[in-house]
Amino acid sequence: MRTVAVVGASLAGLSAARALRSRGFDGRLIVIGDEPHRPYDRPPLSKEFLAGTASEADLALEHDDEDLAAEWVLGTRATGLDGRARTVRLADGREFRADGVVVATGAAARTLPGTEGLDGVHVLRTLDDALALRAELALGGRLVVIGAGFVGAEVASTAYTLGLDVTLVEAAPVPLAGPLGEAMARVVAELHADHGVRLLCGTGVRGLTGRGRVQGVRLADGRTLPADTVVVGIGARPCVEWLAGSGLALGDGVTCGSDGRTGIPEVAAVGDCAEWYDPYAGGHRRIEHWTGALERPDLAVAALLAGGASLPAVPRPPYFWSDQYGVRLQFAGHADAADGVTVEEGALADRSFLAVYRRAGAPVAVLGMNRPKPFTRMRRQLAAVGI
Repeated sequence: MRTVAVVGASLAGLSAARALRSRGFDGRLIVIGDEPHRPYDRPPLSKEFLAGTASEADLALEHDDEDLAAEWVLGTRATGLDGRARTVRLADGREFRADGVVVATGAAARTLPGTEGLDGVHVLRTLDDALALRAELALGGRLVVIGAGFVGAEVASTAYTLGLDVTLVEAAPVPLAGPLGEAMARVVAELHADHGVRLLCGTGVRGLTGRGRVQGVRLADGRTLPADTVVVGIGARPCVEWLAGSGLALGDGVTCGSDGRTGIPEVAAVGDCAEWYDPYAGGHRRIEHWTGALERPDLAVAALLAGGASLPAVPRPPYFWSDQYGVRLQFAGHADAADGVTVEEGALADRSFLAVYRRAGAPVAVLGMNRPKPFTRMRRQLAAVGI
């Protein structure tokens, strides 16, 4: 394998490029990205960067003295992959043939239909998204966030610190019940009320009002919320449409084994666009978290460089964190595998606790709120038993 193309230049793509070099690959390395920017860190986009306390330079993922000896092809998106010939086609007409390909094209923010061309409506996924939203929030006023997932909750938290009037709208009865389970999700949701941010759950959005610029959010129950700015945080879709006809299996992302390899041995997939097999869950899952994009590419690169050889690969349990209203939330494991959850340190009312999820008495997940040390200890226990 003398040439490897990494398609995607965010954290997962950069991690794959680093893993290739650290594992001894000294051939031609091509890194392709649709954004014009060098790799940057996304978690601060909804927090420090949006608040104006971090600069673009602070987001840089590459070290000052780092040299991967890579060819960076930025500002043009991939439009197709010939899986058999391992040829990547770009929108500008160029083609790159490689012996191995790492797909790391990530995910794109879902938009609200019918909002095209309406000023004041934003999503938050990229640096350019964050720059546009930061300029709007600096004007103050009334902000409505549609979707109370992690991105929506963090934007609401940041906007609160900036002095905006904030309302969160969530279609589900309880936000974050999927990843956290309903009981703990309710506790986390109370953070919004603690800080005077309105949370409206169990109602969908029918549409937006305004001509030229948004003026309000029309809810499914008939109410209309006045809004100067709207942020749509209703999830993300994997960027895999460019792989149609490539020979790769596509489900909720690129379907992979537990080591990131696809049905084409010379092609691996990592990051938010990859649906890896989870031996613990017995199915494929797409993990949209920073830690997965950092750690999993090393497993995929090891498998890619091994060719047809079988390597043991068991990804660490899913882990994510979120900072909201000055509170650090950390979670690891599989909440949906639990038959119960108990608070084992601290107290819910204090917004400082450690909750352990168990199945038949054995831990399968852990949630920490402002409890980093005990959380880390329990996370290591989960990893030790293969959760």
